[in-house]
Amino acid sequence: MALGGAHREKVGYCAVTPRERDLIGNRGKMAAARGAWCVPCLASHETLQELCRKEKLICTCIGITKQNLNNYEVEYLCDFKIEKGKEKFLVKWKGWPESSKTWEPKGNLKCQTLLKQFYSDLYKYFYELKPNKTGVLKNSFKSLDPSVSEYIVKKAKQRIALRRWEEELNRKKSHDGMIYVENNVDSEGPPIDFYYINDYKASPGIITLGEAIVGCDCSDCFTEKCCPEEAGVHFAYNEHKQIKIRPGRPIYECNARCKCGPDCPNRVVQKGPPYSLCIFRTDNGCGWGVKTLHKIKKNCFVMEYVGEVITSEEAERRGQQYDSKGITYLFDLDYEADEFTVDAARYGNISHFVNHSCDPNLQVFNVFIDNLDVRLPRIALFSTRHIKAGEELTFDYQMKGSGDLSTDSIDMSPAKKRVRTTCKCGAATCRGYLN
Repeated sequence: MALGGAHREKVGYCAVTPRERDLIGNRGKMAAARGAWCVPCLASHETLQELCRKEKLICTCIGITKQNLNNYEVEYLCDFKIEKGKEKFLVKWKGWPESSKTWEPKGNLKCQTLLKQFYSDLYKYFYELKPNKTGVLKNSFKSLDPSVSEYIVKKAKQRIALRRWEEELNRKKSHDGMIYVENNVDSEGPPIDFYYINDYKASPGIITLGEAIVGCDCSDCFTEKCCPEEAGVHFAYNEHKQIKIRPGRPIYECNARCKCGPDCPNRVVQKGPPYSLCIFRTDNGCGWGVKTLHKIKKNCFVMEYVGEVITSEEAERRGQQYDSKGITYLFDLDYEADEFTVDAARYGNISHFVNHSCDPNLQVFNVFIDNLDVRLPRIALFSTRHIKAGEELTFDYQMKGSGDLSTDSIDMSPAKKRVRTTCKCGAATCRGYLN
């Protein structure tokens, strides 16, 4: 019987037979449509693959098909030795249990990328992590010390976990640009308690999804009287869809009731980030960061800051918990009122990983589209200058910006903190603290 259902990485559902139910867990209910058991799937991706191969079951949603059920594909290399003059590698086979690992001569391996990665990890261990033990490599030429092979396996598993997280992020995102993940610094894997979302996640009792009452009838929103003018503000963009208003001024984009099409010059933030971005591990102790993989011109929209929308009272309570951890994810929505806060600690998009800088290249603007409630603006980040491909993206957590877009009169600071967090931005104008 084929294994059906949809597997999810952490907590999801997977349809299994009664026998598999006993292997994975005894909680479940009968899925009438399939005639199978549906249980919360707490098993890892690898465990489910191994169960399929062991029981000779097919499950396309986790990559086990009739064609590859009995195939052997190298997942990563675990160890190395020289036996009878031949180089051999200990191979972990993809979708097969650890007990199925085998020693294979180098000539049998067609995975040049994995071989290069193995040697790269080996080099890094001896010449970067353990530079005083370079002689060990020569003295143990016929085999590797267990600590070395343990490090290599750990790095291989980390890469697999990060690649799977990258795939998950790209499945969940709703914008055009791709998201990449990179860690060439340490052994940190994907964050355990973070969930990617594309829009605000409203807490009970808070409504973030509004519906505009009226929309424009423009045939050319750039030249005619459009939504911004109806709201009593200036049109925010130039003909290249670059921001032309000063920070602190609101952006009113065309909404669902407007008769203009998707190519309207007043539809920018609502289309989502247009650039491919990379979540990467920083080497200055700031944890994860975000860098752009494309050149970004000055005054261009880059991303939104989204998260869970909570009351200011709840933000104060959570802030006390976050203080002890030295994290800053609370952002007050105080454009005209101070009732709500965005908390991106657990729920957020790629902006969750953007670091602070006292000399940033991103600036915050308040945006209104369908929901015109001034207490609940959307938070958009625009470039303050030209940004090179590969450059880290940052914004000022105190929202004072940089360059000719900056102003000291903006009152858009994150929720007040009680413990001062040391700043590591390294800018010449660094204030020393994030708050």
